[in-house]
Amino acid sequence: MIERYQTSPLKKIFNEEYRFQKWLFVETVVAEIEEKEGIIPRGLSKKLKGIIVNPERVAEIEKTTNHDVIAFLTAVREKIGKPGKWLHFGLTSYDLVDTAFSLTIQEAMKIILPDIKMVLKTLKKLSEKHQKTFQIGRTHGMFAQPITFGYKVRSWYEEAKRNYDRLLRASEEVRYGKLSGAVGTYAMLPKRIEKKVMKKLGLKPEPVSTQVLPRDRFAYLAANLVLYACGIERIATEIRNLCRSEVRELSEPFTRGQKGSSAMPHKKNPIICERICGLTRVLRGMLIPAYENINLWHERDITNSSVERIIIPDSFHLIHYITKKMLWVLKGLNVHKDRMQENIKKTCGTFASQALMNLLIANGMDRAEAYTIIQKASFQALNQKTDLKEIIKRNKKLQSYISEDELDDIFNLQWYLRNL
Repeated sequence: MIERYQTSPLKKIFNEEYRFQKWLFVETVVAEIEEKEGIIPRGLSKKLKGIIVNPERVAEIEKTTNHDVIAFLTAVREKIGKPGKWLHFGLTSYDLVDTAFSLTIQEAMKIILPDIKMVLKTLKKLSEKHQKTFQIGRTHGMFAQPITFGYKVRSWYEEAKRNYDRLLRASEEVRYGKLSGAVGTYAMLPKRIEKKVMKKLGLKPEPVSTQVLPRDRFAYLAANLVLYACGIERIATEIRNLCRSEVRELSEPFTRGQKGSSAMPHKKNPIICERICGLTRVLRGMLIPAYENINLWHERDITNSSVERIIIPDSFHLIHYITKKMLWVLKGLNVHKDRMQENIKKTCGTFASQALMNLLIANGMDRAEAYTIIQKASFQALNQKTDLKEIIKRNKKLQSYISEDELDDIFNLQWYLRNL
């Protein structure tokens, strides 16, 4: 991920040095259990504690080995001497790599989930603040019927909450590790070793692992990360639409000294929401490789490895970045209530068309006739910029179907939200 879209907490865990430290941690725990079980002599685990693996040295060795795990193990053995012969005893590369990878993902989840929860808290607070802020609802981009801005935000909140819950489940879906060996048959180490190591690491043993953890688990994680991002994108898109000059019901925060355009000084563009929408496109693009990684040859191949080195860290970086940015937008969002009222007035009362039609039907008029009359009156109101209520009042035929009290109710905004 380019530095522009990285976040500091994730930079600390998605780098070579941290990856090798996590590998070293897993090897240390394995050594401790193997020592207690009498599989290897005591001494290795103590030697492993406190050493630092130099990424440059690993890279230098890898030029010869062309195998990063062997290069790592060689670099570690250089530091610990004779006990190094027992390092990685009974393991295959992905016993180490996948188990450490799962641990890193759990740490990444602990970084992003609190900020996602803060988005939920902010959305809920915003929805409650504006539960009585009237706004015209729109379908197909056209004026429809009255809603409140709080109701709109509540829809965002509920989706974000579902996605938060999905991410919690996804976190559990990838809370697995393995020590089952080269083809997953426990030929070198008994299953009890795996069970004890995973318990100490806070992971669960994979029931049937082959040489690697099944990649559907990581695809499930990727899918739920993208689902969450799509929910944030939906919020960003709606804010962008409501920021448009002809709508102007919302506007992004605009900081002191900020510039909207290099050419037009008057501009206040919704650039953060646009950026969120753009980055979500990148995230969606990572779904296909995650799904394709599920299909590995026989007990494993390495086609997943290069893909996951890119898409998993990058997905977490982008998720955290867009979460932080959306949080900033929501906390400083400008809600223009006066403009919302102006746009309701621009409907010329046509928001009442369905209620009028239904009332005519309920009071005895044929549906087709009622639809035609109200449609014609609504078009007249919009074309002449006249209040639909006044047009209906002047229609002598409708006077026998609609009382003045009924008409007042139907054009009262509160009437539309009586069941909300």
